[in-house]
Amino acid sequence: MTQDLKIVLKSTAQEVNQALKTFLPEGLPEILHESMAYSVNAGGKRLRPVLVLWTAELLGGVKEQVMPIACALELLHTYSLIHDDLPCMDDDDLRRGMPTNHKVYGETIALLAGDALLTRAFEVIAKASEAGANPADVLKVVKEVGEAAGSLGMVGGQVVDILSEGKEIDLETLKYIHAHKTGALFRACIRSGAIMSGASTDDLNRLTAFAEDLGLVFQITDDILDVVGDEAKLGKPVGSDQNHAKATYPALVGLERSRKLAEESCQRAKNGLTVYGEKGELFSQLLDYICEREN
Repeated sequence: MTQDLKIVLKSTAQEVNQALKTFLPEGLPEILHESMAYSVNAGGKRLRPVLVLWTAELLGGVKEQVMPIACALELLHTYSLIHDDLPCMDDDDLRRGMPTNHKVYGETIALLAGDALLTRAFEVIAKASEAGANPADVLKVVKEVGEAAGSLGMVGGQVVDILSEGKEIDLETLKYIHAHKTGALFRACIRSGAIMSGASTDDLNRLTAFAEDLGLVFQITDDILDVVGDEAKLGKPVGSDQNHAKATYPALVGLERSRKLAEESCQRAKNGLTVYGEKGELFSQLLDYICEREN
C-alpha cells in the first residue's frame, strides 16, 4: 500500500467518523444508544463508506449529498457485524481487538442494537434529500441498499452460508455465498455513489462489474487470513471458519488456488478502470491493498 493511499484512506475515514457522530441517536433508551455507538465507534477502515465517497468523487458527485448514504451503509455494515458475532451465529468474543457487543451489553441488547442500526440506516439515507440530493436518486438508493441487505443479498448469503456448514458444496454455491453475503454490500456502496452522481448507464455497468470483482477479492482474502492471518493484527481469533466447518475458498480449492483467484479478480477489476485514467488510480491502489492486507 503506497503512502498516498494510506493518507487518503485515513483522511476519508476521519471525515466519515465525524459525520457518523451526527447520525447516531442519543437520549432514551440510553443503554441501546450506547450499545449502537460502541460498535459503530469501534474503528475499522470504513471501507464501505470510502467506496461510496470515492465513487462519487470519480464521477463528479457532491460530497455533502453523498455523505449520508456513505454513513448509512456503515451503520448497516455494523449491524451485520453485531449479529454475526452473536452466539447463535459465529459466536465470536472479539471484534477489532475489542469485546464483541453481546459480551459487553448482553445478547438481547446486542440483537436490538443491530436491529436499530439497520432501521436507522434507511432513516439516514433519507437525509440525503435534506442536503439537496435529487429525491428520485435517493429513492433508487433505498431500493439498491434494501435489496443488497435483505434476502436477495446479504441475509440470503448468510443463510446459505449457515446451511452449508459441515457440508461439501460446489464452487458455484460458494460463489453465491460470497457474492451475496459480502459482495452485495460492496456492490451497493459503489452503485449508490454512482447513482447519486448521475452516472451514465455505461459508467454504472462498468462500476458494477468492478464492485463485484472487488468484493470477491475482499472475501477470498478474508478466507485466507482466517487460515494464515495474525490474530493480533486481525483483532479477532483466526481459525473461526474451520472451527465452524464453514465453506471457504481455501477449504474448497486450497490456499494457492485461492490466492491465484484473488489475483485474477484483482487484475480483472483493474482492467475495468482503465477508461478512467488517472482518476481510477486510487481504486487500483485500493485493490492491491485489499489483496495484500493483513487485517
